[in-house]
Amino acid sequence: MKTKKLQTNIQSLRGSIAIPGDKSISHRSIMFGALAEGETTVTNFLPGADCLSTISCFRQLGVHIEQEGHQVRIEGKGFHGLKEPEEVLDVGNSGTTIRLMMGILAGQDFSAVLEGDESIAKRPMSRVVNPLREMGAVIDGRKGAEYTPLFIRGGKLQGFRYELPVASAQVKSAIILAGLQAEGETIIVEPEETRDHTERMIQEFGGKIEKDGQTIKVSGNQVFKGTTIHVPGDISSAAFFMVAAAITENSEVVLKNVGLNSTRSGIIDVMKSMGADISIEMKASEGEPTGDITVRSSRLKGTTISGDLIPRLIDEIPVIALLASQAEGITTIKDAAELKVKETNRIDTVANELSILGADITPTADGLIINGRKALNGGMVTSHGDHRIGMMLAVAALIADGEVELGDPDAIDVSYPQFFEHLTHLIQ
Repeated sequence: MKTKKLQTNIQSLRGSIAIPGDKSISHRSIMFGALAEGETTVTNFLPGADCLSTISCFRQLGVHIEQEGHQVRIEGKGFHGLKEPEEVLDVGNSGTTIRLMMGILAGQDFSAVLEGDESIAKRPMSRVVNPLREMGAVIDGRKGAEYTPLFIRGGKLQGFRYELPVASAQVKSAIILAGLQAEGETIIVEPEETRDHTERMIQEFGGKIEKDGQTIKVSGNQVFKGTTIHVPGDISSAAFFMVAAAITENSEVVLKNVGLNSTRSGIIDVMKSMGADISIEMKASEGEPTGDITVRSSRLKGTTISGDLIPRLIDEIPVIALLASQAEGITTIKDAAELKVKETNRIDTVANELSILGADITPTADGLIINGRKALNGGMVTSHGDHRIGMMLAVAALIADGEVELGDPDAIDVSYPQFFEHLTHLIQ
């Protein structure tokens, strides 16, 4: 396994960086651009491995896409212009790609097979398969389509009412994408509000969707028109530098043009509740709200993170656990069982890897208990092929006393190919 020696015992972090484009929005910009009629231009696209998997899938579906760095041009085909792929659609490591593609393919009048890497093969798909079957899609796969590879035979879908058993933006979005191709109205009820990038993007492409609290309504037979999408910086990527600045002495870091959608900004609320020195300057923007985030070295205190806050920071929990390891007192994270079905079982993986570096952290059935203010030491750790675990450990190494070596560092390329370059830029 490839390893990388991480930079340790850093004295301060200073400077500013422009955070790469939001991964969730980059995925959706390609999908909606393909389903729209006419040309769509995307700027500040994230050219990470996950988003490139989405581009690859739509090229196989007959969509002409030109991508050069952070710029993308899509010649949309409309909902009825996609063609049957000649080969298996490979989503790589991307859970967003496979789950949202299931919703799109469910309404098409052809067959397709979806598969991904070893991580995807272990992730549960029935949470999307079951509601799509209720709408009329024919889906088969390993263990009753609980796992990939998945065979999807699209067809005439019927709108329905569905109450999500778990708060999941991926499941919600898959059903919305199917609902846009169904006869009648589809109604989705969320247990807690999740990221609303899909709903916002429907409106940016000229479509209609209604939202009343946690109830969403969408009708089929809509026509989208190509447009221009500027992708804001990804707050899930910014989170690593926010925590790095807060826990490293004599630090001040400015993160430029970060997406500040309220359904994604839970980490800001948590950091403020823990006493972090953090300020925000909002920027004028269309579509998604954006702003600059400044974080300085902070004296932190423990907190409890649970309930409807969890969907607003689910991807940031690994680095929040690191933050909590440097806070005074105990931090408890609850209601986060969803972490078990991410790229890894992030509850156990976070606890195991941070413990190697000296943190006092205990996994629970649905979260973590972290005893804070523990000095970190060196050690051999691994990303387990999970980009967010890899970046979290690289941030932990900054304050470690001793050599830290990271196994499988290339996993970080999934969402942040420039991560180590940006980190080195800030080290003083």
